[in-house]
Amino acid sequence: MEDRWLSVDEIATYLGIKRETVYKWIDEKQMPAHKVGRLWKFRKDEVDAWVRSGDAASSSSDAASRSSRCD
Repeated sequence: MEDRWLSVDEIATYLGIKRETVYKWIDEKQMPAHKVGRLWKFRKDEVDAWVRSGDAASSSSDAASRSSRCD
């Protein structure tokens, strides 16, 4: 298993999202991230667990509004 810290750009690429979305999820305190100096760093295993738990889907206001419209 690769054991290194990923940057904002790397985690955005890994998740297939824009880097702006990464910062949005950090600001909402829903994405596991670690501040190292001025930089945000991510552990791939923590982000994977967060995605599997369903917290990634619930962090988007667009997804929440789509879900409520479908009910």
